[in-house]
Amino acid sequence: MRDVTFETLGAEQMAGLDAVIHLAGLSNDPLGDYRPELTDEINCRASINLARTAKSAGIARFLFASSCSNYGAAGDAFLSEASSFNPVTPYGQSKVDVELAVAPLADETFSPTFLRASTAYGLSPRIRFDLVVNNLTAWAFTTGEVHLKSDGKAWRPIVHVEDIARAYVAVLEADRRDVHNQAFNVGQTTENYQIREIAEFVRSVVPGSRVGFAKDASADKRNYRVDCNFIARKLHGFKPQWTCQRGIEQLYEAYVKEGLTLSDFEGERFMRIAQVKKLVREAEIDQTLRRTMLRKAA
Repeated sequence: MRDVTFETLGAEQMAGLDAVIHLAGLSNDPLGDYRPELTDEINCRASINLARTAKSAGIARFLFASSCSNYGAAGDAFLSEASSFNPVTPYGQSKVDVELAVAPLADETFSPTFLRASTAYGLSPRIRFDLVVNNLTAWAFTTGEVHLKSDGKAWRPIVHVEDIARAYVAVLEADRRDVHNQAFNVGQTTENYQIREIAEFVRSVVPGSRVGFAKDASADKRNYRVDCNFIARKLHGFKPQWTCQRGIEQLYEAYVKEGLTLSDFEGERFMRIAQVKKLVREAEIDQTLRRTMLRKAA
């Protein structure tokens, strides 16, 4: 996407498309912090470039994977889509910048929608262990401790990955007038929890586990609760199916079935920043995270 324009992508590849669903990017805070300038280049500038390219190609709808990380350090009050942005990470800032740049592109032929997902969790073919529900359940299963690296007091909205997918389908199927140049907090208002509450859910599901804190556990500056009533009112096709408790039960059953180990989820295979650094060391990608000639030749 960094190198894509309407000319390089070509009219043929975009011909006949009704919508672009833009999900790609550096997707967590450790990766965002690794080289912040790359987060800006990949998550922000490339996303804006893709939106402009889609508009030039005559694609009517552009769905952008934004994030409730936009709200950042916000305190305990519930936040609506009209609340102020206060990102505290390069990742969050990149999402804010894209929304601010793409919204003015909206017109009678180009309709962007910004889906601000709550913190995701749940099973997927390439499961993410950096996400709080997935991570705490994995710690509990593999070590017997629901291991908290913060003091657990911060608020976080959470949403199952399947429900996020339901939100995208609902936007695509909605009347254009209901989603045109709109932002939606994706999730359920009832699914806002302090991290320590999530830890207690995990403890209740994983037999014999206990809640524990890292020696250097401290306050997490990312702290926000979101109001999801707007998406419930506006998108009647969006019907979330998952709760935190049920999601933890799903994860626990999968971890048992697969025999998950600590080295599995803490190792390079699933830890994104470790995998990126490994690929750089092995010269499969370069410092800008582009594939090297060695990789292309293979």
